[in-house]
Amino acid sequence: MATWNLAGTKHHVLICNGGSCMRKGGEEVTSAIREEIARLELHSDVHTTRTRCNGRCEDACVVIVYPEGIWYKGITPEVGKKLVQQHLLNGQPLVEAITYQYEQMKGFVRSEMTDASLGISK
Repeated sequence: MATWNLAGTKHHVLICNGGSCMRKGGEEVTSAIREEIARLELHSDVHTTRTRCNGRCEDACVVIVYPEGIWYKGITPEVGKKLVQQHLLNGQPLVEAITYQYEQMKGFVRSEMTDASLGISK
């Protein structure tokens, strides 16, 4: 098993591979994002991790980008490649796919642009 040196990493991308996301193409989304990172030679800037369920099943396929704390919904392989090009390479999040974004002092704030379900309270 590899132990990655994360020094200098600018983004950590969490790609949901839980049941709902896998039924909505999670494997293909994971491959597309990783292939685009490789194509653009962003390996030293971006680390990806497959996760299990992130609790936003109605938003499948879910991708989360840190340190920004942006939660994306409905990611397809094509949108995943765009996410890499636009957000990870050029620093411009895909506003139309954001469900939540972390804001200092407020915590996670639901995007006004989303049509995703609100969900249940903890």
